[in-house]
Amino acid sequence: MAAPTEYAVAPAASPQQLDLRRVRLARKMSVLAKYALLFLFAGFFVLPWVWMVSTSLKNPDELAVYPIIWIPDPIRWDNYIAAFQRAEFSRFLGNTLLVAVPSVLGAVVSNSLVAYGFARVRWPGRDLLFGLVLATLILPGFVTFIPLYLIFKQLNWINTYLPLVVPTFLGNPFFIFLLRQFFLSLPEELADAARVDGASELRIFSQIILPLSRPALAVVALFQFIGSWNDYFGPLIYINDKALFTISLGIANMRASYGFSNFAWIMAATCLSVLPIIVLFFFAQRTFIEGIALTGLKG
Repeated sequence: MAAPTEYAVAPAASPQQLDLRRVRLARKMSVLAKYALLFLFAGFFVLPWVWMVSTSLKNPDELAVYPIIWIPDPIRWDNYIAAFQRAEFSRFLGNTLLVAVPSVLGAVVSNSLVAYGFARVRWPGRDLLFGLVLATLILPGFVTFIPLYLIFKQLNWINTYLPLVVPTFLGNPFFIFLLRQFFLSLPEELADAARVDGASELRIFSQIILPLSRPALAVVALFQFIGSWNDYFGPLIYINDKALFTISLGIANMRASYGFSNFAWIMAATCLSVLPIIVLFFFAQRTFIEGIALTGLKG
């Protein structure tokens, strides 16, 4: 007779191995749960964008249909052409650039100078005055609109871009704080060595501090550009002539002029208005994140 076949029996897992498997499984489930929550909350932010792009490509008869048509048929790319030509979006775009670009220059120059004075130059009452500057952050911006409007009216600046650009050359408390924190993180020995060699404070600021502060300056520039690009209340108060409207006022004017019948044009103009911000952040995101991390604003 043939000998019975013997089967190898796997040894039972030890309690330590079972506990290790449970821990690994719990970690995997925790990671999956986090990603599921991230995708869920991301969907709430992405869905309006998807609806906006979809609406910008629709026919007029598809706009008021329920349930919502997410994929237009046919896709109307000519809505973007109409937004440029008939809705004067190109003029609004140029006007916004006339405000945003000088505002960025003013914010970078003025706030960096003031922040350097608070961070590196020793003078009596410096800390007290810096505290007063920070205290102005508590004051709501809408409180100052009436006195500012009266001042700009006396200067005959109403219906010009000067009220939107000139204040950026006079400093911003948040930007001053941000740049001061970054300047304080730079080694003091660099400035001391330059002073020993006879360099003035202005030369130290322009040739040593500013080249090392590109990440923080990029954050200020990006914040100011986004603020000027998306500003609605400022142009609404100071601009009266339609030929001077910025993008925010231009899109609002399109809604009043064309109504729901040409709502696709409005959505096309809205998509075009946010495109420069997305492109700018895409190319500057590494510098932007680095500047936020190095200025003490990270969580």
